[in-house]
Amino acid sequence: MRKAGFPPVYAPDARLLILGSLPGDASLSQSRYYGHPQNAFWRLVGGVIGVDLQAMAYEARLEALKAAHIALWDVIAEAHRPGSLDGAIREERANDLPGLISELPDLQAIAFNGGTATKLGAKALADVRPDLARFALPSSSPAYTLAFERKAAAWAELRRPLGLAEA
Repeated sequence: MRKAGFPPVYAPDARLLILGSLPGDASLSQSRYYGHPQNAFWRLVGGVIGVDLQAMAYEARLEALKAAHIALWDVIAEAHRPGSLDGAIREERANDLPGLISELPDLQAIAFNGGTATKLGAKALADVRPDLARFALPSSSPAYTLAFERKAAAWAELRRPLGLAEA
């Protein structure tokens, strides 16, 4: 079963690019990033920027990300994957991450949401803009059972490249 992701969400003044791996089945069925109700992404990012993203309609969430200078995409453009677990990803084709990064002159950092995004994204971007800070974050997925508070503490580091005061 071949699955394809979504286009990137960004404004040209983005300072932070958050990269996931590939949308899961719940997200794909809704045509929305992080559509699974138990995925903590919107809660985690909302905590970073001080906005209750979960309370917003989806399109307003995307606009809030752009207003906060955050770009969003996935490392994988498409892959064979039964179910939603990253461990089942096979025969992946990467997104053009260097191409997107070249369109973001104000970019300060790249954050990888979870182990698969970190592994594949770090490899794909090894020689791209070495001046950019890179963050390997615990996955926002409910499949990664680290306590929310511990995830939030790691994600709070994203405030720095956004120029936000520490929490």
